[in-house]
Formats: sequence, structure tokens, C-alpha cells
Amino acid sequence: MARFLSATGVLAAGLALSVGLAPAVAAQAAPAAPKAPAKPTAVQIAGKFPGDKIVVQQAERADLFKRLLSEVNWLANTSPTTSRPQADKMGPKFVVTVLIKDKANQVYDLYPNAAGGPRAYRPAKQPTGKKAAGWFYGRLTMSESLRLSGVPLKAKPDVVQGGIGGGVGEDVAVDEVDPVKNVNGVISDFRRLFLLNTAVLVVILLGLGGIAFLIRRRV
Repeated sequence: MARFLSATGVLAAGLALSVGLAPAVAAQAAPAAPKAPAKPTAVQIAGKFPGDKIVVQQAERADLFKRLLSEVNWLANTSPTTSRPQADKMGPKFVVTVLIKDKANQVYDLYPNAAGGPRAYRPAKQPTGKKAAGWFYGRLTMSESLRLSGVPLKAKPDVVQGGIGGGVGEDVAVDEVDPVKNVNGVISDFRRLFLLNTAVLVVILLGLGGIAFLIRRRV
């Protein structure tokens, strides 16, 4: 009997130990969760201007950093949209580098004053590996974003804020999107449509009246 109780105690202790160790073993066996990709922390602009280089840190100038990043971040996984402009119509070049903890992550050449609209070039040699080289139409806000960062460019207050990423080759002036002019145009179109519908309705009513008159005469 004593031996049986002793054996039972040993078995119970073994079960308790195994139950206690099970979570630890499972935790060790479970694969580690993948780390979230690091996010950009700064944008660097290099070119032929006083100082030759400007660095905009997210921690110091968050709004400007976000604006600059929006000018180039979409270029990383986009297919080229245009061909290389003529050399005499490209204007000054500015090299924009996206940094993650002071380490280059993306590099692009920007031409804010190119004829026909801003252009961007993605070099094949990228810090994260080789990509297909290509040319893109840049956002309409490219010049203003660079200027606000400190690059000596002429102000363009007539350009619509917000820009359009890729595919637009001409600047859009404020006059071209005048809301008052657009509203007047809509009202004018509505008035013409209303008059046309009224005329059609009158013709239909006259036709119905004529048919009713003929039916009454026959009856």
C-alpha cells in the first residue's frame, strides 16, 4: 500500500511538473513575430545651392517632413510614366534621399522646373537593392515643397496645393478651378435642362389632349 501511494505521489508530481513546463516549452517553440518595417525619419536634399545639402528631420519639422516624403515615397513601387526630357529643358537637379535613422533607404533625382511639368527619376541603384530605372511625372507641389525646405526656388503661389502624383505634365492655375465659375456653369446647365424638359412635357400634353379630343369625337 505504501509503495502504491509513493508511486502515485511520484506520478502526480511528474504530471504537475510537465503541466508547468508545457507553457514554457510552447513559448520557446512559437516563432517570433515579424518586426514591423522601419519608417523613414528624415529627408535629405542635395544640389547646387548654398550649403549643398538640407536635412529635414521628422522629429523637428513633422509637417514639412511629411510633405517632402509625399513627393517621392510613392515612386518606390510605381512603374515609369514618361521618358527622359531633353537635356536643355530639365532645369536644375536636386537629389532627394529618404533616411531611416541616418541611413539611406531611397534615392531620387527631382527636376521641379522641367519643361511640361515636374519630373522625377528613379536610379536603378537603390540603397535597398537594384530597381528598374525610370522617369516619372512629379507632383505639382514639388517646387513649393523644395522651396519651403530651404532650396532657393521661385515661389509658385498659383499652383494648386496638394498636387497630383505622376501623370500630369502641366501646372494647374487657380483660375482654372474657380469654384464660382464652376457653380455658375452648373446653374446654367441646369436651367437649359429644365427648359428642355418643360418643352418636351408641353408637347406630350398637347399630344395627349389631341388624342383625347379625337376619341371623344368618335364616341
